[in-house]
Amino acid sequence: MTIVEGEAGIGKSRLVRELADDPALSGMLVLIGQCEQLHEPFPLGPVLDALQQAAPAIRPESLGAVTGALAPLMPEIAHLLPPPPPAAAEEGAARHQVFRAATALLEHLGPVALVLEDAHWADSGTFDLLSFLAFHQPANVAVLLTTRVESGPLPVVEAFARAPAGPAKVLTLAPLDSAEVQEFSRRILGVDLPARVADELREKTGGIPFVLEEVLRTLLERLPERPDLLDSLAVPTALRDVMLQRLSTLDPVAREIVGVASVLARRVDVELLSSVAERSTREVVGAIASAQAVGLLQDENDHPQFRHALAQQVVYESLPATSRRWLHERAAVAISALPGAAPSARLAYHSKRAGNTVQFVRYAEQAADLAVTRGDDSAAARFLLEVVESGRVPFATRLRLAARLGRVAIDGLAHAEAVPILTRLLDGGSLEPALRGELRFALGRMLRQQGLARAGFELIRLSLPDLHDRPALAAKALAVLAVPETVLGAHVREHADWCEQAEQAARSAEDPDVELAVRIARASLLLEQGDPAAWRLIDDVRGGPALESNPREHARACVNWAQGALHIGHVHRADALLAEAKQVMARADYVRVVGVIDLVTLATDFSAGRWDTISERVDAFVDQPAEFGGAVLDARLLQGALLASTGSATEAARALRSLIQDAEELGAVWPLLAARTTLARLLLTVEDLEAALEEAARALDLVRAKGLWAWAGEPVQCIVEARVALDDVAQIESLVEQLGANIEGADAPLAHAALLSCRAIMAHRTGDAEVERMLAEAVSTLHRAGVRLAEGRSAERLGGFRLSHGDDRGSASLESALGIFGELGARREFSRVARTMREHGIAIPSRWRGGRRSLGVELSEREREVAELAAAGLTNKEIAAELFLSMRTVESHMSKALHKLGARSRRELADALPDAATGDS
Repeated sequence: MTIVEGEAGIGKSRLVRELADDPALSGMLVLIGQCEQLHEPFPLGPVLDALQQAAPAIRPESLGAVTGALAPLMPEIAHLLPPPPPAAAEEGAARHQVFRAATALLEHLGPVALVLEDAHWADSGTFDLLSFLAFHQPANVAVLLTTRVESGPLPVVEAFARAPAGPAKVLTLAPLDSAEVQEFSRRILGVDLPARVADELREKTGGIPFVLEEVLRTLLERLPERPDLLDSLAVPTALRDVMLQRLSTLDPVAREIVGVASVLARRVDVELLSSVAERSTREVVGAIASAQAVGLLQDENDHPQFRHALAQQVVYESLPATSRRWLHERAAVAISALPGAAPSARLAYHSKRAGNTVQFVRYAEQAADLAVTRGDDSAAARFLLEVVESGRVPFATRLRLAARLGRVAIDGLAHAEAVPILTRLLDGGSLEPALRGELRFALGRMLRQQGLARAGFELIRLSLPDLHDRPALAAKALAVLAVPETVLGAHVREHADWCEQAEQAARSAEDPDVELAVRIARASLLLEQGDPAAWRLIDDVRGGPALESNPREHARACVNWAQGALHIGHVHRADALLAEAKQVMARADYVRVVGVIDLVTLATDFSAGRWDTISERVDAFVDQPAEFGGAVLDARLLQGALLASTGSATEAARALRSLIQDAEELGAVWPLLAARTTLARLLLTVEDLEAALEEAARALDLVRAKGLWAWAGEPVQCIVEARVALDDVAQIESLVEQLGANIEGADAPLAHAALLSCRAIMAHRTGDAEVERMLAEAVSTLHRAGVRLAEGRSAERLGGFRLSHGDDRGSASLESALGIFGELGARREFSRVARTMREHGIAIPSRWRGGRRSLGVELSEREREVAELAAAGLTNKEIAAELFLSMRTVESHMSKALHKLGARSRRELADALPDAATGDS
């Protein structure tokens, strides 16, 4: 016998159903009887119900006479049974006849499994039959019982412990952990939950599958996008009924005490509960034991608590509203009398629900102050949000605290909740200018962090006139406007003007923190322009005491400077700045910058050529809800750029065009410029020259509008390459000279390498002897800066030029490019270089043949065989005949091989598999 035990809703019945459907048990008859919670259950009811299901399997001619004892009890199948034997004179003998008959019928049906669901509700006759069966169980009969663990051991356990076959096997089903909640949601309902939502859902539901499924079905269409809905989750009806039924089984005193417990907290504090309920400790302990027995409470680390948050919610909502308010008032009084510092967060909670607005505001402010002191801006924002959202709090108080909310919500990542509140307050009018300016500045910063670059920028700009009497705040607002890489339209001259105004305001404010913020902004402005003075200022600020004593500003500054360094091509410097930011963040506990550091790390890894796991990490970043909407745009840029080198050109172009559309709508100059440039480069590779020229020209228009020529290198180079390929070179010389004039003296490796390449392309057309030197210098520049993909492309161009002029060093250059693309897994570039090498008769180094190791995706042996035969010119039908495969299998292998090798057609397989094409061994 096997007993499957667990609390209600844990999945016992589902396990039984899955066992019944298991193909491994296809030869076994499974009979399921359901025990019911009846005042006067029918004797042997669940067993007889189960046996009646076996009618199609009964062979009357093979039945023993004893089975006829069941005929009077099961008239539905009496015609299949022998005639009933003479009635026994004694009740005990008659019952013994029935037990023997049931056992004989089960043996006749074997192999058979008798399953009794909810055996804790079984009648005494059923338990007696099971005890009899324990000692007379046929070898071809299995017995499985399901029972609730809170109901205690079944009466038959002792009988089976003495049975010849040995004691019953007990399988206890445990609640799901967070990882299992994710898997359950994915498999059962098709909902892919973020880890943090799964954690919260597990906390609310206790990991009980029934509860979890009910909750998920309630939120099925909204949960993935709106995890905050869990905060105001309505209890599903089915779950409410179960919880209320359990509550109703308690005696009045226990019910009252459990109700008080639901007001206090999910975890039960016996002393506090005794005080608020005005009951003795004995009564409280007895009530807890009763609630545990029916499954409302459980022990967690030796402390009683509600089984899950929804159980607490059901009990809480069962109390009359007046009782709840009175109990919250009593709870506040009892908690405030506890020794030690007053727990302001708990007091704010109870004061609010007791309707005591004055006390609620007071304690909420105290809780927010304490959270800020501990560096937990997120918690501070939540406390302030409660006050500002409350219609009972006076408007003047809400306004005062809204300003504080604006300050902490940015660092506390409470944007989604704070934005609509601040928007309503601003739209309501009648605000003092200084307060209106502060709220606009705070709201503008939040909108920028959500990716709404244009809207946020404009709101901050509108805040300036209202901040003229508050120089510290005005300086911070101007410093944000001074950074040029966020918004379309504003020229670098405007950013420089805002930076000068910020410096003037900072001097008036005489605040070291404000001065530090402005110096950080000045360094970012210089950095985006490629001004060599940027690094001197950055090093000066990094080495100064102001930054050292302000770890949050330190981490934020390093991340911002790392992004700026990547924009102009200083990958090694970005690496160093990120390492510093991570070190500082670890001791600053700065939540706001964590996600941004992860994103900039991804961007740095992309530029540095660390692509081993980058695709999965980027996809995860895009798929998970981000705290900063703008960060998702940057992650989508990386996703598109990776696809452009490693995946489908069509898919990459689609992703980049979608990003371009969204970035334009939001007014975000970065990554709009980079997305257009990446798309232009992709279109060049697939020889869609006109479209490439159009995208590159639009990217250059963005550069001109910003006046930031340190960003112009790649767009100009794409234009030059496209026009040369189209044999339309009339305007490229002036464009290249314009680039050169605007970056003269700049410290911008990407722009300078592009300028060298453009000049080399033009010099090649005129036969200038400097071509080789300029191309080699471009490779060297990119290598020193650490920009791996661009270095590979430059090395490829240098190799091609050298070979076309009979310079044997071209082979080494192409091998270097091939190695870079192979290490990256850049299949499209790898195939192009391999094709060039084959055209010049250069053998592919053995470690790169097929690019198997380098491209990060192993071909199976069969895929490689199919690809090699296709590269040799065989059709799918011929390959199928050669390898004794079906046409469908060959088509499947071909599709996978093309995808893994980055080849667009069968014709490109010869380049993707150069060893097969050339015969090298």
